[in-house]
Amino acid sequence: MAAESPAPRSCVPRRSVRWRPVLAAVCAGLLAGAPAAQAAPKPTVKQLKKELAALQKDSDRLITDYYSSRIAHQKADKAEKAAREKLTAAQEVFDRHSTDLRALAVAHYTGAEPNQTAMLVANQDPEALLSRLALVQHLVSLQDAKLRGYAKVRDDRQRAQEEATARAEELDQTLGELEGRKKKAEKQIERIKDKIDQLYRAPGMRPDGTFVPQLPQGADNITPRMALVRQLVKERFEVPFGIGCYRAIQDGGEHPLGRACDFMLSHGGALPSAAERARGDQIAAWAIKNARRLGIMYVIYRQRIWHTRTGVWRAMSDRGGTTANHYDHPHISVY
Repeated sequence: MAAESPAPRSCVPRRSVRWRPVLAAVCAGLLAGAPAAQAAPKPTVKQLKKELAALQKDSDRLITDYYSSRIAHQKADKAEKAAREKLTAAQEVFDRHSTDLRALAVAHYTGAEPNQTAMLVANQDPEALLSRLALVQHLVSLQDAKLRGYAKVRDDRQRAQEEATARAEELDQTLGELEGRKKKAEKQIERIKDKIDQLYRAPGMRPDGTFVPQLPQGADNITPRMALVRQLVKERFEVPFGIGCYRAIQDGGEHPLGRACDFMLSHGGALPSAAERARGDQIAAWAIKNARRLGIMYVIYRQRIWHTRTGVWRAMSDRGGTTANHYDHPHISVY
């Protein structure tokens, strides 16, 4: 006969008679509860590369769409310019014919009165009268032709106006499509950059997420962890005004330990341009986003400090200058 399995030990003290029903219910709930949730496993390099390949394939499609939109926009721009030139020429002809038409109207309304015309006809001989009537008929024919010509010019100008308006609307539409596709492609490129970042892990990370201290190395006297962060920032954002890391001055910070770098946004203590300030914002945001994975301890930028422990920005005291207050560079320190 098979031995019975031992009953699970109760978590209710035997002496707690009065509270035994309540404690028993609590214990039952704890024992029957679901196992503690485990953190989702980190993606492997193989998985990340597979996801990266899919992102790049989709990126190629978006870039192709963007290219097609650029071509369509360029064609629309060319057609709009041609329509505007055509309208300008039509307007010039229209203005000239309008002037002629006004002159014709003035001549008509300032001519002889009917009784005066009859008197002139009565006093002329037949030959002269025929010549004058022929001239009048000729002038009437010229007037009719001028009126017909004016009508054509007017219609041509109207068509040119409508075509110019249509081409301008088409240009606006293609511009909107171009901007939309550009933004989609840019977002996809950012996803690819983020996925590439995830391929890197800070050296010296323990399984519990803490970091083993590192010694500076190489000619630039910075730790491998700082070297990785510097490389990633330099490749992703470019830093045209230089990167300063190790310095021997013992100021209580991480620079003398090879664990900090300054990513300069201007020269000589000058305030950075709006574009460079935006670059600084992007570097700081990237550092915060990747802090735990890359072993970033804190970020200083624009007289504020963000620390991994708190996860929020806080103001710093005035240190007396653009560089000292970190307005011209984000500072990144690693563990």
